[in-house]
Amino acid sequence: MSGYVDFSLSTDQRMIRDAAAEFLAEQSPSTAVRDAMGSERGYDPALWERMGAEMGWCGLSIVEEWGGLGLSWVEVALLLEQMGRRLLCSPYFATVCLAATALHESGNTAAGAKWLPAIAAGRLRATLGFGATGIGWEAANVTAVASRTSEGFTLTGSLRHVPDGAQAELLLIAAQLDGAAALFAVPAGAAGLKVKEHAGMDLTRRTAQVTLQNVQLARDALIVDGDRAAAALQRTAALAAIALAAEQLGGAQQCLDLTLAYVSERVQFGRTLASFQAVKHRCAEMMVRIESTRSAVTGAARAASAVGIGTPELQMEAACAKVFASDAFYFCAQEAIQLHGGVGFTWEYDPQLYFKRAQSSAQWLGTSDALREHVAAALLDLPRTASRTS
Repeated sequence: MSGYVDFSLSTDQRMIRDAAAEFLAEQSPSTAVRDAMGSERGYDPALWERMGAEMGWCGLSIVEEWGGLGLSWVEVALLLEQMGRRLLCSPYFATVCLAATALHESGNTAAGAKWLPAIAAGRLRATLGFGATGIGWEAANVTAVASRTSEGFTLTGSLRHVPDGAQAELLLIAAQLDGAAALFAVPAGAAGLKVKEHAGMDLTRRTAQVTLQNVQLARDALIVDGDRAAAALQRTAALAAIALAAEQLGGAQQCLDLTLAYVSERVQFGRTLASFQAVKHRCAEMMVRIESTRSAVTGAARAASAVGIGTPELQMEAACAKVFASDAFYFCAQEAIQLHGGVGFTWEYDPQLYFKRAQSSAQWLGTSDALREHVAAALLDLPRTASRTS
C-alpha cells in the first residue's frame, strides 16, 4: 500500500517495553512515588542504582564504545512511556535525555569519553541548563556569559529552571562566549556555583535555580561553541521533546486505566458508573486521544532514529509529537479527576498527581501554542513571532 508505515515493534522492543512495565509496576507504585516526593532528594537512590547497574537503562541510547547499549530513540520512547505511566521520580530525564544527549550531539569525543561511560553505568547524575528562564532552547534566552581567562573561562549568570539541578553532579550550562552560544561542563562543587531547589507544584520532578558567580573553569570545560553549539542544543531539545512526549503518553494511558478501574467498581443509582453511556463516551474520547498520540510519538521516535535526519525535520517531528502528547495528557488527567468525582482531587487518590505532572510537563521544551506556531511558520514559510517555548 502506498504511504503505509509499519509501526509494529520488534521482539526485542516488546521485551524492553514489557520488562520496564513489570519492573516499574513493582518498584514505582503510588506509595513509592509519594515517599520519593516527600524525601529530601526527591528520588530513591537505591532504585536509581538498580536502573543503571541492573537494568542498563542509563546507557540505552549511548554508543557501545562508551559503555552503552547503542539502541535507538524508539527504545528510549518505549522506556519513557512506562516511566511516565508510573510517575517515576528519578533524575533519568535530566541525565540521559538532556545531558547525555547534549554530549552526544556536541560531537566532542573527548567530552563524550570523559562523561558518558559514567552516565551509562548510572554512576553520574547530570543535567542541562538551556537559559535564564524555561526548559527549552532559544538563543535569546541564553544570558549566562563566559569570559576567556589565561587558564580557561569565567562563567557568570543565572538559570531559573534546571531539571534536577540540585541532584546533579555535573551541570551542562549554555552560555554566551564571544557573542555566540557555547556549552560548558560545570562540576557540582565548583566555587561560585549556587543551586537552590524550587518548591514547585509537581513534586514528582524537581527543578532548581542555578546561579554562577565568577565560576572558574579550565579550558577543557568548553564542550562546543559557535554554530555547532547552537545546532547541538537545537537537536538536543528536539530529541528530549520526543522523549518527554513519550513520557506524557504513558501518563495519559495511566489516567485512562485508573479511570476505567474506578468507574467499573463505583456504583451509582444501583449501576456501575461504567454502564452509563455518557461515561463510556468520555472514556472513549480519552482512548482516541491516547492512540493518536501513540502514533505521533512512535512516528517521531522512528524519524529521530533515522540516519541523517536534518535538524528542521527533527524539530517538526518533535513539535507535532509534543503537541499531541501535552494536549492528550492534560485532557486525560482532567477527565480522570472529573470521572473520579469528589475524590478525584484529594491527596489520597492518584489523578491529582498526574494532573500536576501534565501541567508542568506541558511547559517544558515548548508549549502547545508555541509549537503549533513553529509548525505553521515552517509549513507556510512565515516568520515566527516572539518565542513562547520557555
